[in-house]
Amino acid sequence: MKSNEALKLVGGLSKPSKMPGWAYGIPAAECKTGKKLQDVEGSTCYGCYALKGCYVFKVVQDAQYRRLDSIKHPFWVRAMTHLLQSKKSKYFRWHDSGDVQDLKHLAKIFEVARRTPDVQHWMPTREAWVKPYLQYAPDNLVIRFSMPMVNQPAAASWPHTSTVVTTGRTCPAPDQDNACKDCRACWDKNVKNIAYGQH
Repeated sequence: MKSNEALKLVGGLSKPSKMPGWAYGIPAAECKTGKKLQDVEGSTCYGCYALKGCYVFKVVQDAQYRRLDSIKHPFWVRAMTHLLQSKKSKYFRWHDSGDVQDLKHLAKIFEVARRTPDVQHWMPTREAWVKPYLQYAPDNLVIRFSMPMVNQPAAASWPHTSTVVTTGRTCPAPDQDNACKDCRACWDKNVKNIAYGQH
């Protein structure tokens, strides 16, 4: 498979300026749990960043829906694997917009991570149904359960989590031009919880 073929098949990747590598986004409007939380004041999805700003531009939305549709393609895993290998980036984030859709989608993400062992993968999720399948995740994939409410304590039953707090954040990005810089905590399995400051 050629890179241009893979790119067309998966609908492209994103390159958030904040992060050290590439990312992949699908429509936030299609989040399963997030969609329910978007209207809940005090939730971490209330006023979702991926439902405003540049994310609402038609060209962005069209690209995200193409990516969402492409997940069902039989060569999606092969195409994603090819793209990640061609980018030669050591770090990858799943879903800078959107969330895992179903078990088939999760299984495909696991397979892409297995096929790219030199890449550290990070996937935040609000989908609690993922938890029983964590045991099948490859070692180079960190899945962090994102707590649904602002200032909600991290769930002790999950090995890796993220929280949104009004005080006591651990994410250094706001102190360094809103960028990860040399921090890789989100991808680090030794870091149990990341506390992001409320926007």
